[in-house]
Amino acid sequence: MALIVQKYGGTSVGSLERIKAVADKVAQVRRQGHQLVVVVSAMAGETNRLFKLAEQLSDAPNPRETDVLVATGEQVSAALLAIRLRALGYPTVSFLAYQLKILTDACHGQARIKSVECDRIIHALSEGNIAVVAGYQGINEKGDITTLGRGASDLTAVALAAVLKASACEIYTDVDGVYTADPHICPKARRLERISYDEMLEMAGLGAKVLQLRSVELARRYRVPLVVRSSFDDASEGTWVGEEDTSMEDVLVSGVTLDNNQSKITINGVADRPGLAARIFGPIAEAGIVVDMIIQNASADGRTDMTFTVARNDLRRALDQIRLVADEIGAGGISFEDQVAKVSIVGVGMRTHAGVAARMFQVLAKEGINIEMIATSEIKISVVVNSKYGELAMRALHDAFLGQLAADAV
Repeated sequence: MALIVQKYGGTSVGSLERIKAVADKVAQVRRQGHQLVVVVSAMAGETNRLFKLAEQLSDAPNPRETDVLVATGEQVSAALLAIRLRALGYPTVSFLAYQLKILTDACHGQARIKSVECDRIIHALSEGNIAVVAGYQGINEKGDITTLGRGASDLTAVALAAVLKASACEIYTDVDGVYTADPHICPKARRLERISYDEMLEMAGLGAKVLQLRSVELARRYRVPLVVRSSFDDASEGTWVGEEDTSMEDVLVSGVTLDNNQSKITINGVADRPGLAARIFGPIAEAGIVVDMIIQNASADGRTDMTFTVARNDLRRALDQIRLVADEIGAGGISFEDQVAKVSIVGVGMRTHAGVAARMFQVLAKEGINIEMIATSEIKISVVVNSKYGELAMRALHDAFLGQLAADAV
C-alpha cells in the first residue's frame, strides 16, 4: 500500500460531471489499497470570476480581502469532491489550509509556504479516509488567509507530498504530459516519457505552462517524484519528472519553449562605473518586478547601453522606476519594445555536447530571424526575437533539434 498525492486542476473539476469523473478516478485508486490525499483547484474560470467581482467594486481591491474572496473557489471544489466520494461509499474528509495548517508569509496573492502540518491528514488516513485538500491557499502567522499565486495548487500538492513522504505526486490536468513544445504551435511536438527536474525547472520558467515553477523547485529540493497526467485520458502514462540519469545525456534537446509575454527596456548612455547597475536594478527589485535577461554593451567613451527584459504586465511599473533612476544617474535616454518573444531550447545533453548554440543560431539565420538578446545556462539557450517571429522560431528549432525524434515516435 502506497501513499499517493493527487492534484486535479481547474478543467479537471470544471463541472459536476467532471467532479464525478474525478471521484471515480480517486475511488479506483483507493480500491487498489492505496492511501490518498487529493488536492483540488477551483472550478475552471471561477478564480477569474472572483477577481472580476472584486475589481468591479474597487480599482485597487485590498489584497487581504481579495485572498479571502478567491480562496473560496478551492473550498467549493474540495467540498463537492468530498460529498461525491462519500456518496460513492468512500469515507472522505476535506481540509482547508487553516485546518491543517499550511503556514505562509504575509505576502497576499503570492505567499510563500514556510511550513506544513499534516497531523490531521495522517489521522484521517489512519482511520481509512481519503483526504481532500483545498489547493492554492495558506494562512499567515496572524491567521489571515493567503493565496500562493496563480497555478499554485501544484505547489500545495508537492508540499504535502514532501512532508508526507508520498510515493508519488500525480498532477492531473487537461494535457497528457509534458511535450517537447507547445503542440498548438508545433504539430510535431511529442509527449516526453520522462524529464529531469532541472529540465522541467527551466521549461517551466521559460513559458511551459504544464507545471507551476515553484512546485518544480520544491519537488527538486525534496526529491518528490512527479507524474503529469491527463484526467481526461485514462490510457495515457503521462510524463515522469525526477532525478537525472546518464541516459538523458544522449538526448541533446528535450524541449523548445516560447514566451510571448516579454518586454524589452534599454537605458542608453549609462556611465560605465561601479555601483550604477545596483542603482538601476535595486528599485525594480524592491517593486517586486522580476528582471529576466540583461545585456550590457561594451563601453564607448566611458558610457554604455544596458538592456533587460521583464514580463509584459510589469513593463509600465518598470518604466516608472527606470525613469526616476535615469534622471538621477544622468542616462542618455530610455527606449522600450512593448512585446518581444523569448525562444529557448532546453536539454541536459547540452552539458556534454559542443556546438549547440552555433546550430541554433544557424537555424534562426536560415529563417531570416534576427537575434536581439542571448542568455545561456548549462542546459538552456534563450534568445529574444521580434514577437512576430516567435512561433516561426519555435517551429524551426523544434524541427532542427527534435524533428527526427518526433518522426521516430510516429
